[in-house]
Amino acid sequence: MRFGVTIFATDQSMGVAELARAAEDRGFDSLWVPEHTHIPTSRRTPPPTGTAVLDEEYKRTVDPLISLAAAAAVTSKIRLGTGVMLPAQREPLVTAKAIATLQNLSAGRFEVGVGFGWNEDEMADHGVAYRTRRAHAREHMLAMQELWNNDVASFNGEHVNFADTWSWPKPEVSVPVLIGGGAGPKMFAHIAEYANGWIPIGGAGLGESIPKFLAAVEQAGRDPLTMRVVPFGSHPTAEKLNYFASIGVSECVFRLPSAPQAQVMEVLDQQAVLIQDWIAV
Repeated sequence: MRFGVTIFATDQSMGVAELARAAEDRGFDSLWVPEHTHIPTSRRTPPPTGTAVLDEEYKRTVDPLISLAAAAAVTSKIRLGTGVMLPAQREPLVTAKAIATLQNLSAGRFEVGVGFGWNEDEMADHGVAYRTRRAHAREHMLAMQELWNNDVASFNGEHVNFADTWSWPKPEVSVPVLIGGGAGPKMFAHIAEYANGWIPIGGAGLGESIPKFLAAVEQAGRDPLTMRVVPFGSHPTAEKLNYFASIGVSECVFRLPSAPQAQVMEVLDQQAVLIQDWIAV
């Protein structure tokens, strides 16, 4: 089992490049950062945290691809990913080029974690209705994969259309795609069609949902042995790591506070010690 960290990277938190270097030095396998383009002040959509007020970091997220490019420049081993990017809110022709460029700059260390989004106000400003966000995300990802995999690419969908086109660079190493969200037939169908793994949030119910996930992808014609399960946001304990290892979790990604460097480093060091102790047992 591998180990990663995720942080709500903002203009007020520890820098992504500095954190990537520190995490790599401590033996972590991956670093992930999320995405929000903006947060409308209307606040008609309730916070996903269940709190009355949306946490400050949602308003202040940095661009994940640019910040991870900076991280790639100062590291050599740690994998770098979006956790998660919102493809429904991104123009696929532009984003495909940016991701391919980042994959090559990082020597094949980039992975794209994607989600469907929860903020109706935010996606509406991108011209996406909440009820169609999954369809938008699906077509945007499929269109980007066409651009990555073909010298001459085209796409004809309900939400994305472009005729035969050239677009370079191509990723020198295939870009892994993982989809984040809750368990269920819709989620598993999306993963089976165009992704390489699942990012569940937390660890609740995974003992029951992982077998269902693997069965669903196998029924769709994919090899379940190639699929990864990477739960995000866990607060690590030895007992939880034992549980994750026993149910087939590929990688466990721990949450770091969205905070200045001193506070982040304190937690990062604690997590590194826990992992080292767990591996040593």
